[in-house]
Amino acid sequence: MSERMRGRQAQTQALAAFHEKEKSAPASVESDHEDVNINDNDDTSSVGSHGEARSKKRKKPSGRTTFKYASHLREEHGQALFGVQFNPYVDDRDIFATCGTNKVSVYEVLPNSIKLLQCYADPEADEMYYTVAWGYDETGEPLLAVAGARGIVRVINIARMESVQHYVGHGHSINEVKFHPRDPNLLLSVSKDHTLRLWNLRTEQCVAIFGGVEGHRDEVLSADFDLLGQRIISCGMDHSLKLWRLDSPMLQRAIHDSYLYQPMKHSRAFPTANQHYPDFTTRDIHQNYVDCVRWLGNFILSKSCEQVIVCWKPGYMEQREVKASDSAVTIVHQFHYRDSQFWFLRFGLSRDQRQLAVGNQLGKTFVWDIDVADPASSNNRSDVLICVCDDATIWRWDRTQPQQLHANGSHGMTDD
Repeated sequence: MSERMRGRQAQTQALAAFHEKEKSAPASVESDHEDVNINDNDDTSSVGSHGEARSKKRKKPSGRTTFKYASHLREEHGQALFGVQFNPYVDDRDIFATCGTNKVSVYEVLPNSIKLLQCYADPEADEMYYTVAWGYDETGEPLLAVAGARGIVRVINIARMESVQHYVGHGHSINEVKFHPRDPNLLLSVSKDHTLRLWNLRTEQCVAIFGGVEGHRDEVLSADFDLLGQRIISCGMDHSLKLWRLDSPMLQRAIHDSYLYQPMKHSRAFPTANQHYPDFTTRDIHQNYVDCVRWLGNFILSKSCEQVIVCWKPGYMEQREVKASDSAVTIVHQFHYRDSQFWFLRFGLSRDQRQLAVGNQLGKTFVWDIDVADPASSNNRSDVLICVCDDATIWRWDRTQPQQLHANGSHGMTDD
């Protein structure tokens, strides 16, 4: 068994957004394939600059959110599933994809069941897919980007049921792929070769490479775009988290030029931009591999093998912009859970950024309601939780209505 397969046991990902708009205080829960209650039992919150945290008691709400077990299934290959993602661009159906071994599968969530819609197998039997992401093309047809051990990004058109593109450039395995939130033609990949690459799917060019002089010193494990698509946060085995800006003149010019490039009319290869210097770097959040990172508004959620997901901010709390020379970080909150010393075990964040879920090495799932404001698009549901495990099983829980609403929690929220 590979080190990566030893280093993960369960992975969770929540669906797009919530029906409800009530405001919930942070809460945590653990699940072992049973009905789940989300209670506010996490009452320590670290607020302040790194090294100057203080504890605060939070008022516990009387409301309770429940997840009820609905169904599960096992994929026939019987090996670890490394990735699971819902399609965030479909409102009337709940469609998700999983990846593991050399296969990627597409499912639909039906009442009390999960239906297999499509399954694709890589032509190379020794491929091992680690990551999957949803996008769409210029006609609106859904796309799946998958990548893994062979370092090749494959793009599948789900409507036409065929592989339409593939990208070769990384020197080693790819750990995560992400579509740009504003430009569906841009795809980010992060690799064991210590770099991140930005691809333009329309012209099939590598727009930029992030890494080099001040880049990651070891395998890059995860990355994420912010909601505006102007910043990338990356993390890896070197214990570091790095922020890269896409709105710099150099990268904006590279993105613009990539749309104009026509291979048949140019004798030279596209001049890929090389970004050697991140706009912010820290190693003060975690003391081990950092295997998952996500933006939460202007805050960042990241986890390592330390049984805690940390919500933090580059610089000081009141600081709007950070410079490459800045070193301060502000710890906002810590979400603790148990029995998770292995790496490459990702957490899931719902599309409306109100719910956080993570699995552990015992197959349990921990869920928190996060105290955040409504996003601009809040009509997508987030009432299904899907977990995938290293025994090829897929587990589904359905979210039920809270038993009692918090007194201050109905439609009275303000934007960040």
